[in-house]
Amino acid sequence: MATRKFHVQKLMRAAHFSMRTFWRALAVVFAMCLSANAQAERIKDIATIGGMRDNQLVGYGLVTGLDGSGDQTTQTPFTVQSIINMLGNLGVTLPPGSNLQLKNVAAVIVTAELPAYVRPGQRIDVTVSSIGNAKSLKGGTLVMTPLKGIDGQIYAIAQGNVAVIGAGAQAGGAQQTINHLLAGRIPSGATVERAVPAMVGEGASVTVELKETDFNTANRVAAAINKVAPNSAQALDGRSIQVLAPAQLSERVAFLGQIENIEVAGPRHGARVVVNARTGSIVMNRNVTIENCAVAHGNLTVTIDMNTRVSQPPPVSLGTTVVTNTPQISINQDGGTVMNVRGSANLADVVKALNAIGAKPPDLVSILQAMKASGALRAELEII
Repeated sequence: MATRKFHVQKLMRAAHFSMRTFWRALAVVFAMCLSANAQAERIKDIATIGGMRDNQLVGYGLVTGLDGSGDQTTQTPFTVQSIINMLGNLGVTLPPGSNLQLKNVAAVIVTAELPAYVRPGQRIDVTVSSIGNAKSLKGGTLVMTPLKGIDGQIYAIAQGNVAVIGAGAQAGGAQQTINHLLAGRIPSGATVERAVPAMVGEGASVTVELKETDFNTANRVAAAINKVAPNSAQALDGRSIQVLAPAQLSERVAFLGQIENIEVAGPRHGARVVVNARTGSIVMNRNVTIENCAVAHGNLTVTIDMNTRVSQPPPVSLGTTVVTNTPQISINQDGGTVMNVRGSANLADVVKALNAIGAKPPDLVSILQAMKASGALRAELEII
């Protein structure tokens, strides 16, 4: 009897332990679900440290070695002038009045971004764009080009082979082009010659700047930093958080690295629709919703034809042949069917409803504008 009681107590303890393990596992899963729903992000992904910024560089240069697709020098005199100046700097003197007819040289603008804390000797990417009437930069080489900042100082020197992603061909008056041939990139094509001083290492505090203004996110970031370093952070506004940092440079670097890896709940982005009016591209985020509305879409087509009539005089008459053109104009308007677009809180349903109208992307621009004006589109409409 005692043995049976011992086994029963043992089974009860095992069952109690199993239930306790089960509830602990369920709590962990629930916490993981909450963490996933909160969409935690690193501070590094939603904010930057004040003073860490890129700087734009620009320069004027020449691309040589083109296969007859360079600038027409009669229409771009600055290309000829640049060639003469470059040859003069290299010790080549041209006779006065020389008329250069070059087809393998193109004048270009070179742009680049100088990252924060970059040091002399490091390399950055550059973009090369034609400013003349060249047909293509494919196969060209950028000659040594100084890149200057807004202060007029030289911060990098660019040179290298231009990589152009595109192709083109022409023959018999026909021409076919794939992608763009008048702009290209040179990976690691510029060498940094001057560093930009950074302000992060100065002062008793640093500023964490959010990429988007949001007061709730600023408070959450300050609270998360205070958990790691108590009483060190305070939100100044919806974008800036002031953080007390160690005075020693090595300690400050380690502290900022720890701050960047803190995870906080990211900001909830508002509903927005971005429309590119030039290409007809439309991008919406998942918060876009529409109310019940009726949309009618019709096309107005104007056709102009020229009817040519030839009046031929009799063979023995002294008249002349007369050719007359009579224009014929017709206007056709396709009947726009009124379609009921049901309200939806799902992005897929919104896209399906807009596609059901049968309009092309350029037409959807005007439809979205009308839906926004009527209040049926619950989102911010941005046209670029």
